[in-house]
Amino acid sequence: MKIIISGLGKVGEVLASDLSREQHDVVVIDQDEDKVDRLIMSVDATGIAGSASFLDVQMEAGVDDCDIFIAVTPDDETNIIAGITAKKLGARYVICRVRSPEYSSQFDFLRESLGIDMLINPDLEAAREIENILLFPAALSVEHFGGTRVFMVQTIFAEDSILVGKSLSEIGRGYGNVLVGVVEREDEIFIPDGNFVLLAGDNLYLTGESGEILHFLHTNNSELYRPRSALIVGGGRITRYLLNRLNKYRIKIKVIENKEEIADLLASEHPEAEIVFADGTDQKILREERMQNYDAVISLTGIDEENLLISLFAAQQGVKSTITKVNRTNLLKVLEHAGLQAIVTPNKVIADNIIRYVRSLQNSEGSAIESLHRIGEGKVEALQFRVACDSKVCDKTLRDLNTKPGILILCILRKNEIIFPGGDDKIQGNDRVIIVTTEPNFQDIADILQEG
Repeated sequence: MKIIISGLGKVGEVLASDLSREQHDVVVIDQDEDKVDRLIMSVDATGIAGSASFLDVQMEAGVDDCDIFIAVTPDDETNIIAGITAKKLGARYVICRVRSPEYSSQFDFLRESLGIDMLINPDLEAAREIENILLFPAALSVEHFGGTRVFMVQTIFAEDSILVGKSLSEIGRGYGNVLVGVVEREDEIFIPDGNFVLLAGDNLYLTGESGEILHFLHTNNSELYRPRSALIVGGGRITRYLLNRLNKYRIKIKVIENKEEIADLLASEHPEAEIVFADGTDQKILREERMQNYDAVISLTGIDEENLLISLFAAQQGVKSTITKVNRTNLLKVLEHAGLQAIVTPNKVIADNIIRYVRSLQNSEGSAIESLHRIGEGKVEALQFRVACDSKVCDKTLRDLNTKPGILILCILRKNEIIFPGGDDKIQGNDRVIIVTTEPNFQDIADILQEG
């Protein structure tokens, strides 16, 4: 497919790299000529320097015969104008990043009246992810499938857990009806079978309903409880979305923001929260605001390094739960063993959503990909498919399916039923099926089968 990407910020760079790796014809547009030159030297793509909101730039890029146009510049209005122009020129599908809370209530109108096929909001998605992490104590990341019927929760296997040293078949479903779908151990990643033995420090990805996962998490660490208070450093867009979402949980919230006009706006919009106008990166201020007394500290400034330092300081002060927004994930390798807990990467979430959408368009006749999450630094993909009635995987027992290695069928969603399948279960047409795989680029549920 011919895909044109406008904007070479962090999201644009990730998309260009990922989509070119999946063998698409990628063209990038950015006003910074140096950025364009650097990207095409490292990625199999072509590029044009200019603004994609201009008709002549889009014509030069070949928007009139492209399959997908993606606008991910930092400016919402530029993205919307570029998206409308691309659609009028003949782009088959248009995707725009729109981040402003003021636009979020108008997404349906923008889609229907302007012809934009997909609107994405990384800040809203990040707020949803932080909300989910707060709901699952000790979670490092949380993904969801089937709406929010099934979750995949990442957690560290505690050293003092009563389950350490036991195989998955020994653990069974006695400590929560969950399935361990993926295990990270140091630099290795496993899709385990029943004989796999869990060790302290393992990174587990648990799949199940929320109550069952909570049961398992409490077995792993009996002292866990949902946070009753949270300190947020940084009052930007993610914080505005997050405060709206946390109202219903009766969590005591304090926000520290260093820009007076933003602090005043938050105070007027959210009288239930305590808003402090101060520099939240100053350790003296954090001590004065009694950071150590909060159950969770959430670092949401616009600078990755500041967020990392705030979370490290919070952990040093004894805060039980830290959530850190980081866009440049290469920074995490330097701090791999520094005690950081949950990491939220808005750009990764958006890139995964767009990759899922692109693969679905490639496979419009088959079993659609409804959800895609890349985990373990992209070594494993977790996908949800809606199974076509004529799919090759239908109406055979799972033990009779000749599946590729490195694949696990986690769950089948059938109407109101959630099935953790065994060898005698069958996949049926219109089922939602969740799998994990170490093999990339699946576009259809039938891709789990060995050729022939």
